[in-house]
Amino acid sequence: MKLPLSPATVTLLLLLCQTLFALPGFCLQPKEVLVVANWQMAGSVALAHYYMQQRGIPEKNFLSLSLTVNETMSREEYDRNLKKKVLDLLKIRPPENRIAAIVLMYGVPLKVAPPNPALVGPKGVTPPDMNMRAAVDSELALVQAGQYELTGWQKNPYFLGFQGDRTVLKKSQVLLVSRLDGPDTATVYRIINETLQAEKKGLQGKAYFDARWPGSKSKTLSGYKFYDQSIHDAAEVVARRMEVVLDAREGLFPAESCPGAALYCGWYSLGKYRDSFTWQKGAIGYHIASSECATLKDTNSSIWCLKMLEKGVVATVGPVYEPYVQGFPLPKLFFGKLVEGYMSLGESYLVSLPYLSWHMILIGDPLYQPFAPAP
Repeated sequence: MKLPLSPATVTLLLLLCQTLFALPGFCLQPKEVLVVANWQMAGSVALAHYYMQQRGIPEKNFLSLSLTVNETMSREEYDRNLKKKVLDLLKIRPPENRIAAIVLMYGVPLKVAPPNPALVGPKGVTPPDMNMRAAVDSELALVQAGQYELTGWQKNPYFLGFQGDRTVLKKSQVLLVSRLDGPDTATVYRIINETLQAEKKGLQGKAYFDARWPGSKSKTLSGYKFYDQSIHDAAEVVARRMEVVLDAREGLFPAESCPGAALYCGWYSLGKYRDSFTWQKGAIGYHIASSECATLKDTNSSIWCLKMLEKGVVATVGPVYEPYVQGFPLPKLFFGKLVEGYMSLGESYLVSLPYLSWHMILIGDPLYQPFAPAP
């Protein structure tokens, strides 16, 4: 149960948030959220209005666009129909009505293709550069960043691992972007409703962490071993707030072995969801593997993001293409900040995500705060 905070505590928390994010007012508030729907997709606009009503998001923070109903949009359509129109809206907002986050609704495409070489250079010179493709969400986070290199990724200046480093992007150029999406409208309504229910009660249940190797004290770990150790570290931090089950064997959790799952992080079962969990209302989790968010509409797929949403989570993270392991949010940071209770789901994601203009997507309400602030 969330406890009321004293005025002095609230003031202190706002100062801490402003120091971290270097932007006025950034402990995310409903009035700072822009909601974008695709009116070509049946149900998208109605879902947007329902979400805004439930969260108290002002009607002026709504943008309805005509976009493809396919899950991949061309770079040309992205630039002309999504990026430009979002940017035009942001430019006319006065500073006191700034937008800090964008929520993309059911029906907004997942992926943006690389530019067509015929439109950017001599015909037939080179094929499309696959390193220029990205998640729509990750690209849109940089809608205010002007021109930047599309090949590969850009360092996220909010990532806690980069604090003190020089980055090409400034924090003032980056927006938090997430989406409320899934295989059908019923799933998205469930996500909205169960998020609010869990937020009122506080998220209850167990946390399951599925590492593959024993923990290590080495300070020189990299790649898979670094992320595996981060799962161990996440389990240690989360254990201060709720019961934790940590499995450090190579296999996955067996089927139907994880009742009451509230939080989850594990790896590596490529495109093959393991039905191990009974998900609590308000559950959050992600699986570290490639392309686990390549589709949210093909219900024949067994990728993790799609199946986790079908089975009952309200928030998950995944890549639309191959992200490499270092493209994932760092588990220790993501779950650590989440259970501290001072940051929302969206803020916890933003400070734990290393790269933008890349392949990662957050599905869930960025305002969701499942835990009361820790003492």
